[in-house]
Amino acid sequence: MAVTNTGNEAPLAADRAIAADAELLSAQLQAMRERLFAPTSNKTLRKFSSSEAAKLIGVSDSYLRQLSIAGEGPQPETGSGGRRLYTLEDINALRHLLTEQNANKNRNYLPWRDEERGEHLQVIAVTNFKGGSGKTTTTTHLAQHLALSGLRVLAVDLDPQASMSALFGYQPELDLSGNDTLYGAIRYDEAQRPLRDIIRKTYFDGLDLIPGNLELQEFEHTTPRVLAERRGPATDMFFTRVQAALQSVADDYDVVVIDCPPQLGFLTLSALCAATSVIVTVHPQMLDVASMSQFLFMTSDLLSVVREAGGSLNFDFLRYLITRYEPNDGPQAQIAGFLRAQFGDRVLTAPMVKSTAVSDAGLTKQTLYEVGRENFSRVTYDRAMESLTAVNAEIEALIHSAWNRQARGGKA
Repeated sequence: MAVTNTGNEAPLAADRAIAADAELLSAQLQAMRERLFAPTSNKTLRKFSSSEAAKLIGVSDSYLRQLSIAGEGPQPETGSGGRRLYTLEDINALRHLLTEQNANKNRNYLPWRDEERGEHLQVIAVTNFKGGSGKTTTTTHLAQHLALSGLRVLAVDLDPQASMSALFGYQPELDLSGNDTLYGAIRYDEAQRPLRDIIRKTYFDGLDLIPGNLELQEFEHTTPRVLAERRGPATDMFFTRVQAALQSVADDYDVVVIDCPPQLGFLTLSALCAATSVIVTVHPQMLDVASMSQFLFMTSDLLSVVREAGGSLNFDFLRYLITRYEPNDGPQAQIAGFLRAQFGDRVLTAPMVKSTAVSDAGLTKQTLYEVGRENFSRVTYDRAMESLTAVNAEIEALIHSAWNRQARGGKA
């Protein structure tokens, strides 16, 4: 097969043309990364002002100043004008220090889950049948928000397109080799690896990542063959594999956030079976709502088959999140109202507002939590941050509710 060009150009072989474009684009992305994150091409997280740090920890700015003057805990960097700046590592170290100092007052600045109190690992699958619903943006910002709140978070990129991995600074075709994704821990052959060996630290203290790339698609190809070859009772079905892999590292984390692929295949089904909670992103357009209807029908049918095969499907919460919402768009407001009328409290109160701030940050493969307010107009930044905080705080409250406790400390 050949790709026919317009004009007088000679026909191009499709595979060679696409391969050439892929190589060119990959090289340009690598060059861009080296310019943006020199000298090591690795992303770093900005430092936080003392007022931001105090809000994250849940204390006053003056109290942080007293700790600094007394030489207790990590000392902040002093910027221009005597401005005190803290890294996220500093903030987490202060959380540990304050928890130890206030142990007799029963005040806890560390929101880690307590397994002895029955606070189970929370696994949140963020999913949608259709691309472009803001799923990856939602997942990445949620994972980062929870890490800023002091929780131990594992982000899992289950999408072969690996958009979340890109936001965390990875270029999958260059930075990952074989068995570097979740597929390495859930594959069916002797090449399977322990999940602990696949997890990577990120520049967000307390937030680890399992990156994705095209290798994940292998699970969609090998699973049907394995199912066809099985005889007798299945004790290791495909839908148990993600859950089993995550349980092997459960002691290290409070929350796992999974960015599911925009299709209802074996990967998505496996993630839903491993999930304790689900967020379905919805763009408030009628075609997207119609698509979601089909997605829900298909998901219900397939999960019922999984249940009959012995799968356990019990969610702490199932919520619909309205994304890319434009408050001044009349039709979008109507559809948002329609969804709330149908699903009631299962639609999150706060929508994810469409913002140029999020889009502009994405140009440099960053999130809004990574860029400072000085990079935008105050109104644009504050509006976007207010929306993000409202959405993520609502989800965080649901997590605390699933653990039967009240949220502790200050939040981002």
